[in-house]
Amino acid sequence: MARMSERTPWWRDAPPSRPRRVSGGIQIHTARGSVAQTWWSARFIEVLESLGVGGRLARGRTYARAGQTLDLRVEPGAVVARVQGTRPQPYRVRIGLRTYGKAEWTAVEQALADDAWYAAALLAGRMPPEIEQLFASLGLALFPASGHDLSMDCSCPDYAVPCKHLAAVFYVLAERFDADPFEILALRGRDRETLLANLRARRGGTAQAPDAPQATPLADLLDTFFVAGPSEASQLPPAPTPPDALLDQVPAFPIEVRGHRVVDLLRPAYRALGDG
Repeated sequence: MARMSERTPWWRDAPPSRPRRVSGGIQIHTARGSVAQTWWSARFIEVLESLGVGGRLARGRTYARAGQTLDLRVEPGAVVARVQGTRPQPYRVRIGLRTYGKAEWTAVEQALADDAWYAAALLAGRMPPEIEQLFASLGLALFPASGHDLSMDCSCPDYAVPCKHLAAVFYVLAERFDADPFEILALRGRDRETLLANLRARRGGTAQAPDAPQATPLADLLDTFFVAGPSEASQLPPAPTPPDALLDQVPAFPIEVRGHRVVDLLRPAYRALGDG
């Protein structure tokens, strides 16, 4: 009979318990197969899978598909979320990634502004593969290369990193990245609005001075934009319209009558009606 000390600890043989059900959680849409649908979100999943945590990845996908993630927020340098597990209190999850400073983002924005194709692709919801080389040419990395580039923390008692709660957040995050590639740039420290404003300023030459007079938005001028001013031109009668002008606007008839176009046959009749 084996001694107690030689047996496998009871908590490693215990079957995984079911998490508490959640109403209104963030539920990923992929029911099976790969979660990441684009190459850029797959970069983060590759880092997760390279850590080799086995069954926790499968349970993390189950959590993500069941909507166990209560909320998720992408901030500069961190993804913060709450995941409901087996205990009444949801677990706090944080995934950290290094942000880039002002000088580094200045170099990135100038490189992006030099080729408007990058901004156009991002606005269309695509992350062009070439943007990864653009960051690399500046000595920067857009995506984490390994788990060492990330800091991961969860308030659950699981000893493994990443645990199933962290894995669930990775999968929810991948779907967020699929829908909006700007979230990846925000994680590195530059949100969508700031990035696009800086790109517009760089492509327009010099940025507008803070005390410069501000142009009135076109939306505020629509009520008066097409209103004629007090001039004699507004009192002029409208120019006469030829009675057969309508025939020049109708689509061409596909048939002819004895070699003549139908419009040409109707034109004398329209002119006669106008003279009357």
